[in-house]
Amino acid sequence: MSFFSYPPVRRRVFVSYHHHNDQPYYDSFSKFFHDGYETITDNSLERAVDSSNFEYIMRRIRETHLHGSSCTIVLCGAETPNRRYVDWEIHASLDQQMGIVGIGLPTIKWEGTGTWKPARLQDNIDAGYASWTLWQVLADNPQVLHQKIEETLAKSKWNIANTRPRMQRNA
Repeated sequence: MSFFSYPPVRRRVFVSYHHHNDQPYYDSFSKFFHDGYETITDNSLERAVDSSNFEYIMRRIRETHLHGSSCTIVLCGAETPNRRYVDWEIHASLDQQMGIVGIGLPTIKWEGTGTWKPARLQDNIDAGYASWTLWQVLADNPQVLHQKIEETLAKSKWNIANTRPRMQRNA
Protein backbone atom coordinates (compact mmCIF):
# COMPACT_ATOMS: atom_id res chain seq x y z
CA MET A 1 0.00 0.00 0.00
CA SER A 2 1.38 3.38 -1.00
CA PHE A 3 1.43 5.98 1.72
CA PHE A 4 0.90 8.76 -0.83
CA SER A 5 -1.79 7.36 -3.09
CA TYR A 6 -4.30 10.10 -3.74
CA PRO A 7 -7.22 10.14 -6.13
CA PRO A 8 -6.60 12.13 -9.31
CA VAL A 9 -7.31 15.86 -9.17
CA ARG A 10 -10.82 16.72 -10.35
CA ARG A 11 -10.30 19.67 -12.64
CA ARG A 12 -12.78 22.47 -12.97
CA VAL A 13 -13.22 23.25 -16.66
CA PHE A 14 -15.04 25.86 -18.72
CA VAL A 15 -16.55 24.82 -22.06
CA SER A 16 -16.66 27.32 -24.92
CA TYR A 17 -18.76 26.54 -27.99
CA HIS A 18 -21.23 27.95 -30.53
CA HIS A 19 -24.49 27.57 -28.62
CA HIS A 20 -26.84 27.73 -31.58
CA ASN A 21 -25.14 24.98 -33.61
CA ASP A 22 -23.34 22.83 -31.07
CA GLN A 23 -25.63 22.68 -28.01
CA PRO A 24 -26.37 18.94 -28.48
CA TYR A 25 -22.62 18.19 -28.41
CA TYR A 26 -22.19 20.28 -25.26
CA ASP A 27 -25.11 18.43 -23.65
CA SER A 28 -23.58 15.03 -24.50
CA PHE A 29 -20.13 16.16 -23.40
CA SER A 30 -21.27 17.52 -20.03
CA LYS A 31 -23.48 14.50 -19.33
CA PHE A 32 -20.70 12.04 -20.11
CA PHE A 33 -17.88 13.83 -18.26
CA HIS A 34 -19.78 15.32 -15.29
CA ASP A 35 -18.40 12.77 -12.80
CA GLY A 36 -14.79 13.32 -13.85
CA TYR A 37 -14.69 17.10 -13.51
CA GLU A 38 -15.75 19.35 -10.67
CA THR A 39 -17.73 21.68 -12.90
CA ILE A 40 -18.42 21.93 -16.57
CA THR A 41 -19.80 25.42 -17.00
CA ASP A 42 -22.44 26.52 -19.46
CA ASN A 43 -22.63 30.28 -19.06
CA SER A 44 -23.62 31.41 -22.52
CA LEU A 45 -22.47 34.96 -23.12
CA GLU A 46 -25.11 35.44 -25.76
CA ARG A 47 -27.79 34.80 -23.14
CA ALA A 48 -26.10 36.34 -20.09
CA VAL A 49 -24.56 39.59 -21.31
CA ASP A 50 -26.64 42.31 -22.87
CA SER A 51 -23.99 44.91 -23.57
CA SER A 52 -21.84 46.27 -26.35
CA ASN A 53 -19.17 47.45 -23.88
CA PHE A 54 -16.13 45.28 -24.59
CA GLU A 55 -14.42 45.79 -21.21
CA TYR A 56 -17.64 44.93 -19.36
CA ILE A 57 -18.06 41.75 -21.41
CA MET A 58 -14.43 40.71 -20.79
CA ARG A 59 -14.85 41.31 -17.05
CA ARG A 60 -18.01 39.16 -17.08
CA ILE A 61 -16.12 36.40 -18.89
CA ARG A 62 -13.38 36.44 -16.25
CA GLU A 63 -15.62 36.78 -13.19
CA THR A 64 -18.62 34.61 -13.99
CA HIS A 65 -17.48 32.22 -16.69
CA LEU A 66 -13.82 31.37 -16.06
CA HIS A 67 -13.44 32.00 -12.33
CA GLY A 68 -12.08 28.92 -10.58
CA SER A 69 -11.49 26.95 -13.78
CA SER A 70 -8.05 25.65 -14.70
CA CYS A 71 -8.77 24.74 -18.31
CA THR A 72 -11.00 25.83 -21.18
CA ILE A 73 -12.39 23.19 -23.51
CA VAL A 74 -13.27 24.58 -26.97
CA LEU A 75 -15.83 22.49 -28.85
CA CYS A 76 -15.11 23.22 -32.52
CA GLY A 77 -17.94 22.77 -35.00
CA ALA A 78 -18.60 24.16 -38.46
CA GLU A 79 -19.25 27.77 -37.37
CA THR A 80 -17.13 28.00 -34.20
CA PRO A 81 -14.28 29.94 -35.90
CA ASN A 82 -16.80 32.67 -36.81
CA ARG A 83 -18.00 33.34 -33.24
CA ARG A 84 -16.52 36.38 -31.50
CA TYR A 85 -17.52 35.25 -28.00
CA VAL A 86 -15.62 31.98 -28.48
CA ASP A 87 -12.58 34.05 -29.50
CA TRP A 88 -13.03 36.32 -26.48
CA GLU A 89 -13.38 33.34 -24.11
CA ILE A 90 -10.17 31.83 -25.50
CA HIS A 91 -8.46 35.24 -25.18
CA ALA A 92 -9.55 35.65 -21.54
CA SER A 93 -8.53 32.05 -20.75
CA LEU A 94 -5.05 32.67 -22.15
CA ASP A 95 -4.77 35.96 -20.22
CA GLN A 96 -5.35 33.89 -17.07
CA GLN A 97 -2.83 31.27 -18.25
CA MET A 98 -5.45 28.54 -18.26
CA GLY A 99 -4.93 25.38 -20.26
CA ILE A 100 -6.72 25.13 -23.62
CA VAL A 101 -7.99 21.91 -25.19
CA GLY A 102 -9.71 22.02 -28.57
CA ILE A 103 -12.08 19.23 -29.57
CA GLY A 104 -13.06 18.84 -33.21
CA LEU A 105 -16.74 17.95 -33.45
CA PRO A 106 -18.09 15.74 -36.25
CA THR A 107 -19.43 18.93 -37.90
CA ILE A 108 -16.01 20.61 -38.14
CA LYS A 109 -14.93 21.76 -41.60
CA TRP A 110 -11.91 19.98 -43.08
CA GLU A 111 -9.42 21.76 -45.33
CA GLY A 112 -7.11 19.24 -46.93
CA THR A 113 -5.70 17.23 -44.05
CA GLY A 114 -6.41 19.92 -41.44
CA THR A 115 -9.46 21.37 -39.76
CA TRP A 116 -10.88 24.88 -39.62
CA LYS A 117 -10.50 26.07 -36.01
CA PRO A 118 -10.79 29.42 -34.22
CA ALA A 119 -7.64 31.35 -35.20
CA ARG A 120 -6.55 32.02 -31.60
CA LEU A 121 -6.87 28.31 -30.80
CA GLN A 122 -4.83 27.42 -33.90
CA ASP A 123 -2.17 29.99 -32.91
CA ASN A 124 -1.75 28.21 -29.59
CA ILE A 125 -1.73 24.72 -31.07
CA ASP A 126 1.00 25.92 -33.46
CA ALA A 127 2.90 27.54 -30.55
CA GLY A 128 2.84 24.25 -28.64
CA TYR A 129 0.55 25.49 -25.86
CA ALA A 130 -2.97 24.23 -26.62
CA SER A 131 -3.87 20.58 -27.08
CA TRP A 132 -6.13 19.17 -29.79
CA THR A 133 -8.21 16.04 -30.27
CA LEU A 134 -11.31 14.90 -32.13
CA TRP A 135 -14.75 14.03 -30.76
CA GLN A 136 -14.46 10.50 -32.14
CA VAL A 137 -11.16 9.95 -30.30
CA LEU A 138 -12.90 10.86 -27.02
CA ALA A 139 -15.86 8.63 -27.89
CA ASP A 140 -13.44 5.73 -28.41
CA ASN A 141 -11.32 6.50 -25.33
CA PRO A 142 -12.70 9.04 -22.82
CA GLN A 143 -9.42 8.94 -20.84
CA VAL A 144 -7.86 11.00 -23.65
CA LEU A 145 -9.62 14.12 -22.29
CA HIS A 146 -7.87 13.80 -18.93
CA GLN A 147 -4.55 13.27 -20.72
CA LYS A 148 -5.07 16.34 -22.94
CA ILE A 149 -6.04 18.55 -19.98
CA GLU A 150 -3.03 17.49 -17.93
CA GLU A 151 -0.79 17.83 -21.00
CA THR A 152 -1.81 21.43 -21.67
CA LEU A 153 -1.61 22.42 -17.99
CA ALA A 154 1.96 21.11 -17.84
CA LYS A 155 3.11 23.18 -20.83
CA SER A 156 5.19 26.30 -20.39
CA LYS A 157 3.15 29.49 -20.12
CA TRP A 158 5.86 31.11 -22.28
CA ASN A 159 4.29 29.32 -25.25
CA ILE A 160 1.01 31.26 -24.98
CA ALA A 161 0.25 33.14 -28.22
CA ASN A 162 -2.37 35.80 -27.48
CA THR A 163 -1.36 38.81 -29.58
CA ARG A 164 -3.95 38.42 -32.34
CA PRO A 165 -6.55 41.25 -32.34
CA ARG A 166 -9.88 40.16 -30.86
CA MET A 167 -12.74 39.51 -33.26
CA GLN A 168 -15.02 42.53 -33.42
CA ARG A 169 -18.09 40.79 -34.84
CA ASN A 170 -19.29 37.38 -35.86
CA ALA A 171 -18.26 36.44 -39.39
